[in-house]
Amino acid sequence: MNKLVLLKQYLLSKHVRRFSSREAIQVYQNKKIKKHLAFVLKHSPFYQNYYQNHQLEWETLPVISKREMMDHFDELNTAGITKKEAFQLAAKAEKTRDFSPNIDNVSIGLSSGTSGNRGLFLVSEKESAIWAGEVLAKLLPGSLMDEHKIAFFLRANNNLYESTKSSKISFHFFDLVEDLKTHQNRLHELKPTIIIAPPSMLRMIAEWKGNNLIDITPGKIISVAEVLEDVDKTFIEEIFQQTLHQVYQATEGFLATTCSHGVLHMNEDIIAIQKEYLDKEKGIFVPIITDFTRRTQPLIRYRLNDVLIERKTPCPCGSHFLALERIDGRCDDIFHGVHEQTGKKHMLFPDFIRRAIMLSSDDILEYKVTQKELFLIDIKLKVKNEKSVAEAMVIQELEKLWKENMLVLPKFTFTVYDLLASDRKRKRIENVIVEPLV
Repeated sequence: MNKLVLLKQYLLSKHVRRFSSREAIQVYQNKKIKKHLAFVLKHSPFYQNYYQNHQLEWETLPVISKREMMDHFDELNTAGITKKEAFQLAAKAEKTRDFSPNIDNVSIGLSSGTSGNRGLFLVSEKESAIWAGEVLAKLLPGSLMDEHKIAFFLRANNNLYESTKSSKISFHFFDLVEDLKTHQNRLHELKPTIIIAPPSMLRMIAEWKGNNLIDITPGKIISVAEVLEDVDKTFIEEIFQQTLHQVYQATEGFLATTCSHGVLHMNEDIIAIQKEYLDKEKGIFVPIITDFTRRTQPLIRYRLNDVLIERKTPCPCGSHFLALERIDGRCDDIFHGVHEQTGKKHMLFPDFIRRAIMLSSDDILEYKVTQKELFLIDIKLKVKNEKSVAEAMVIQELEKLWKENMLVLPKFTFTVYDLLASDRKRKRIENVIVEPLV
């Protein structure tokens, strides 16, 4: 790990880079991307070919997705690493739970594949240092000189995450594959100052604390890897009596973090964001990102599969970085209905479903709503009091939502709430229709 690069990035992000306007951010990004594009075109055969007949104005270059990235993995990356050898190393790490091996000082990561296909990511030693500096600047309370014990819960560790260690910062990986009792005991002994975990795991930890099974008082709690639902956010914040922070991190990079007010801001000092609007009036869009810090696996105008909602009002923190109301979910999990008059398919965004559930009853502690077929919606509820009353109110709100959008009513069914924190990456709103609708 290049500690000097880490320290430089930390200082730049924490104390030096200050943008007075959106225009200042765009000028900075254009300068960085122009330099980045020159490197990529020299070292990535895929991009050389892909941009062959296009004007090199980055804002209008062809878009790529995970499919193109994975189909052309060998030609896209600039480290000469093949998809076969990267997968072999990543698969071995998954099996042995030893995530330290790399290829020529390039760390290999494997995404969880919630969108149906697993993705590989490559990060060089220098890029790891840049990432670590950014993460520490944006997430660490106080300074690098303060002591911190970080408990990090993930399905897989990676050299990237270990790069945040220092003499003052101890990093403790909690493998989500291990049993919950082991985590409970380790947390109780460690007494971490910072906890980073998926919201489903954070909720479990909050329940342990609420039931006096663990005695911990972390100074900061950060949600990662899953969509943070209001029902979980409220519960976790009530137990720990503090603002729950978020990180929007994916195979594609370190995308967004919350400010001191708990508002998510895109990290526009390392990535540029373009918006593909699904509903411009409501500020609902799919992000197209250009990361100008990653040279090993360049991502230029890369279309993510996520649905984001932009914040309409300025954030009190004063940052000009794009602020989000929320991460709404994945494009795959947008619900669909059929219009009563036209017979055409109509989108229902996860936030609409979420609001209908939460408006229906204060008794609902946890839930999951799944579109299994175009006209079949399955609902799981965990409630405080009478379940049948909550179920009736949920149906009432969901039927109201479908009717307001003039959609043919589907069948709503209820099944037992059987979700555990140890389950695969949790989604409270999920579309499992095999044939993609968007």
